[in-house]
Amino acid sequence: MQPALSRRTFLSLAATVLPGAACAHVDPRDSHAPHATETPRPLDDGAARHLPGLELPDVALPSTAGGFVHLAKLTSRRFVLYAYPRTGRPGAALPDGWNDIPGARGCTAEACAFRDHHRELAQLGADVFAVSTQSTEYQKEMVARLRVPFEVLSDERLELATRLSLPTFAAGGMTLLRRLTLVVTDHRIEHVFYPVFPVESHADEVIAWLAAHPL
Repeated sequence: MQPALSRRTFLSLAATVLPGAACAHVDPRDSHAPHATETPRPLDDGAARHLPGLELPDVALPSTAGGFVHLAKLTSRRFVLYAYPRTGRPGAALPDGWNDIPGARGCTAEACAFRDHHRELAQLGADVFAVSTQSTEYQKEMVARLRVPFEVLSDERLELATRLSLPTFAAGGMTLLRRLTLVVTDHRIEHVFYPVFPVESHADEVIAWLAAHPL
């Protein structure tokens, strides 16, 4: 099995799209669609303060590109890992009370933003990965529909969440990751964005931080 990093060029070419493609056709009833700033603003509860400086655990997570990704063994010096609760599907019912959970909405908008800025992030020396507790099969539908050019990882068994004590919440009988973004350099967490709000401009926020902190 090839390392996940070697598939980056293939994924980028396979998912080349015009900015905003696919997301413009998201069902407006889907609360994960763009314009998620109407969601209640999440507050910093301190649940991510322990993360800066931690070394990534040797956990292998299933990838939408096939196989597993060992985050602690990637050969790139720096990458961005953004965690999101869950993406919905147009027309599908959402968990009860979803719209009232601070920071829950906006997963589709966030994926589209990181997709549209993928090249800029690469130019700044950062690969991009996303992670949620949804299954790989569920994630593959989202990747295909939105033409996401980076690998989405499944922490369905909560291995990464447990090893790093990532903040989670429960909804619809599921344990979901709270939205946060890690900048990992030389296998250690260099910076944490938490809470993330608004989601639509978060990729720009990450780009600005990377530009101000070059390798």
